Amino acid sequence: MTSLQERLEAVQSNIALECAALKRDPREVTLIVVTKNHSVQLVRELISIGHRDFGENRDQEAAPKARLIADENLLERNLYNWHFIGQLQTNKVKSVLRYADAVHSLDRESLLAVLQKECLILDRKLDVFIQLNLTQDDGRGGLSLDQIESFTEQVLASSNLNLKGVMGVASLDAEPAKDFELIANASARVQKLAPSANQISAGMSGDYLEALKYGATHLRIGTAITGNRQY
Repeated sequence: MTSLQERLEAVQSNIALECAALKRDPREVTLIVVTKNHSVQLVRELISIGHRDFGENRDQEAAPKARLIADENLLERNLYNWHFIGQLQTNKVKSVLRYADAVHSLDRESLLAVLQKECLILDRKLDVFIQLNLTQDDGRGGLSLDQIESFTEQVLASSNLNLKGVMGVASLDAEPAKDFELIANASARVQKLAPSANQISAGMSGDYLEALKYGATHLRIGTAITGNRQY
């Protein structure tokens, strides 16, 4: 059975090889290890072997985990990053802002308003990604593609939010390349309004190499590194 470090290094090697083939600099790619449904011990182990970026999608799990890591003083706080990658309810914003360095799931005006309000109160900046809904299901999280420009302008008007780019999830019942192309096109539209918002959060354990071909800069990888989740 492979160890956590071996799985991490295997993914890092795959990323480096794919970037070389694409003539991309692997240093422009952020590998976010998704630690949801795993204990804080797994985060400790990853930190001990040098990993620095972690993703969580539920505040009720992420908040105590992040607090334990901070209280243990394993590292200076500015040397590791928490990425909130799940759908964020407005009543959880205050809690999430206590630990999150970036929110990848900004997808509606009500959430935008609360994030901006709370960041102003805390006098802090927050990195955000606009989450896209690539389906026809309005009930799923994410912004519809026809709203990209208007919502981008609203985010840019929020002084305490730093728009990094877009986030999307490839569907399970279609070719990932088709969805990654949609995400890349949406990124290009955002960059016409905000040239520096050129980052793409896309790609998971089963499709991250394909995502790299379409410009992904933030890969959200769980089981390929962490193993089976502990439910």
